[in-house]
Amino acid sequence: MLTYVTNDQKTFEERMAEAIADIPLYTDEWTNFNPSDPGMTILETVLGFGTLQQESMDDIPFRVKQNLLKMVGFQIQKGRSARLLLSASNVKEETVLPTNHKFRLGELVFETNREITLSPKCLLGVYGKKAGEDTEYLDFSTIIDRETTVPALVFGENPTEQDCLYLIANGLPEKGKELTLFIKLKERYNRNPSSGQNVRLFADIVWEIFCEDGWVQMDIRDNTDAFLQSGEIRLWMPDEDPAIFTDAPMEGYAVRARLVRSEYDVRPKLVSIEAFLFEVWQKNTICECHSESRSGEFELYSELSEEAYIDVFCREGRGESYRKYAYNPVKTEKGRYYDIIRTGFGKRTIRFDKRNHGFGAEKGRDCVKVVVYTEDVMRRYSLGRVLGYDMQEIDLPYDHIVPHSFCIIARRYLEDGSEIFDFVRPEKKDDGALYYHLLENDGKIVIEDAGRFIGSDLFLASVALGNGSDGNIREGNTLISDRINPTIDKDIVFFNPGPGTGGCYREKLESVRRRFLNDMEKSYVAVTGADYEQIVLSTPGLCIHKAKAQMDEARNLVKIAVKQGTDEEYPRLSKMYEKIIHERLEARRLLTTRIELVQPVYMPVNVNATVYIKPHFENAAAIIEENIKKKIDYLNSDRNFGDVLRFDEVFHMIETLECVEYVYELSLRPNSFAGAKMQDADVVPDMNCLLYPGFIRIETLTFEDEV
Repeated sequence: MLTYVTNDQKTFEERMAEAIADIPLYTDEWTNFNPSDPGMTILETVLGFGTLQQESMDDIPFRVKQNLLKMVGFQIQKGRSARLLLSASNVKEETVLPTNHKFRLGELVFETNREITLSPKCLLGVYGKKAGEDTEYLDFSTIIDRETTVPALVFGENPTEQDCLYLIANGLPEKGKELTLFIKLKERYNRNPSSGQNVRLFADIVWEIFCEDGWVQMDIRDNTDAFLQSGEIRLWMPDEDPAIFTDAPMEGYAVRARLVRSEYDVRPKLVSIEAFLFEVWQKNTICECHSESRSGEFELYSELSEEAYIDVFCREGRGESYRKYAYNPVKTEKGRYYDIIRTGFGKRTIRFDKRNHGFGAEKGRDCVKVVVYTEDVMRRYSLGRVLGYDMQEIDLPYDHIVPHSFCIIARRYLEDGSEIFDFVRPEKKDDGALYYHLLENDGKIVIEDAGRFIGSDLFLASVALGNGSDGNIREGNTLISDRINPTIDKDIVFFNPGPGTGGCYREKLESVRRRFLNDMEKSYVAVTGADYEQIVLSTPGLCIHKAKAQMDEARNLVKIAVKQGTDEEYPRLSKMYEKIIHERLEARRLLTTRIELVQPVYMPVNVNATVYIKPHFENAAAIIEENIKKKIDYLNSDRNFGDVLRFDEVFHMIETLECVEYVYELSLRPNSFAGAKMQDADVVPDMNCLLYPGFIRIETLTFEDEV
């Protein structure tokens, strides 16, 4: 059923007409097509049953399909907001950004998820130092300059243990706080994504901070796999107080990365380092709900509150529903009232006077709820009534909702006519609770169980809208701060050093089904040569440039030649690569099949050519030689191990050059026959051999020379 494809539904009459039209194609003996003919009766019965069966299969309920896919391990992926790291430069004094502070890039909106404190702290310099007390500091400070894009080998040409990279700053976060970095490396080779098991294959780095008693190790989360790929590094400040480091060419607070193991396959080249970053998320909050556990007075910091649409709710007893309070600054009047005072941009102080008004919140967790609306939401925040029938759908005024931001208010009436309110999030199960699903893409909620909320009215309490994968923006943008506090310095520049990641809409059921079908066709056991090659090429964490498998059926042996991507011109397969690849293949090979990894062989090909060129072409020999090199170069092209270098292809390539009249003479020959042989005029490399240009002699002639 999961592999079933819905066809365009045809009526019974259409099916009968097609069947009758096809009968003469199979037999000329059946000539009676009247309803009285027994054959027609049988045909009608079969087609009628088929039509009913088709309709039943086409009408499989959504939840049945979803549960069937869940049984085989495939679930609908929920929508997520794209995450982005920002740096703030030109900050002159500490500035606090509230939760849901907005940044804009065109039509996209990014927001903070918590209060962020911007400070003037920044990196002053970056220095490298090779292992050994007598070595000198190397200045790599250009990598903190955004205008400079010259990469730096921060651990040198030969990274060794105890090599260090020093980051010097004018200040550091407080104890227990985090320092977020983004490291951009020059990625010269396509490295496969790591397995996600936090395994450092080629190097280990310890991060340390300089304190009064020397260097103190820091807790870290390194997404670069020890400088193997661009990514984020988070450092947590220890309990010790940092001290000024005076040994480097520039004094300041110091954090260093120290190599404790170095077996790099590719030497790390850093393009840039950004520090003191904070995270924002691609969403646009248009209605927010704040919770407070203090019952008398608290501070509300919300830039959305500048539009002044605020509802306040209090829980007057533990475990009870909420009551709605009204604004009234008169302290002597009895009733459910609160007072609110504006204390700054986006800042409000909300007070409850239980002694004078007679009502107030009972102190406890989330005893007060404050809902802040924009003007647009205030006009459309009423959603409708819970009617109580199964799978009731209610349309929302917005679509593409961020799932974790969504909450509704359910209003019920007590016997005395008074109102009580409950804040309900999607898919929260409890006895008698309102249980519903949010279809965030379509802008709907589906009430599966109304519980004790039949007849209640629903209102929006918290909504943020997202743009899915559009939020995965490229690196290097300047974002504009929105609704900014007028006291914040306008010269602050917000910059994203890395791309946005993780943004997507809720997955459609058809997409889940396609993933299931693709997984069914995916080979988890190596059978063919292509299977072995694909398994090697996709080895997690490795740079695999080329792979070629050859089957030896007589010996039940599979030979696999592998070229790894490294800084070496003619690399050999390292022992670590051999170990990792062999372990991966062992888990996927057939039981009786043996595997042998073969070292690559690199063979130069010598070329002799005599070519007649057209008049008035300068540097024709250089042009011909350059194109021959491209044709022969298997190391830097898509040509694989063992691919035949055909004489006619090289001949035709030269002949079609604009400067060439015709090719008079051409010969191709490998430098030796240890890795390749000649077959007629073609060069046939062995299964583990890659060709590259050797000695090339080009003689150019013109008809004028003969005259």
